[in-house]
Amino acid sequence: MNRLFISMLRAGIVAAVLVGLFGQVVVIPTTAADEVDAFPPYAPFAVPYATVAIVGVACVQVALVAVWMLLSMARRGAVFTPLAFRWVDTIIGSSVVATLLALGVTGHLALATIPSPDDDDMAVLGALGAAITSVCVGAAFAMLVSILRSLLRKATDLQDEIAEVI
Repeated sequence: MNRLFISMLRAGIVAAVLVGLFGQVVVIPTTAADEVDAFPPYAPFAVPYATVAIVGVACVQVALVAVWMLLSMARRGAVFTPLAFRWVDTIIGSSVVATLLALGVTGHLALATIPSPDDDDMAVLGALGAAITSVCVGAAFAMLVSILRSLLRKATDLQDEIAEVI
């Protein structure tokens, strides 16, 4: 794989992890506190929802670290080894955890009575729509990476067979 391309991808991963860290430390807690200040009935929901958001960002960061490791393996030409499956499984696992978190939020938004400012239920419906979309996208991503894992398995098996022939 081209070194420049790998370097660019790594720079993007570093930037994404740093932006996620900033979001976890500054943006999410500040936004939760601002929402409670603007509408005090949100107070019971601030900590649980902020925690879920922080853990969701952490899931993305874990997947990015796994992609970093796969890039290192690609640079060395060692993608078709058993170690690659561990990193692909890490990506699948982190996406499943994030999807389950989104499913929990979806269930809570659908079943709980959440007050909204000015009795405008559109805010809650918008959040519910975003949560449903997150569940669908997360499930689709996990399934896609699972399919790619099976393709990696077949390619690894074929490479092993070719190595035996040669």
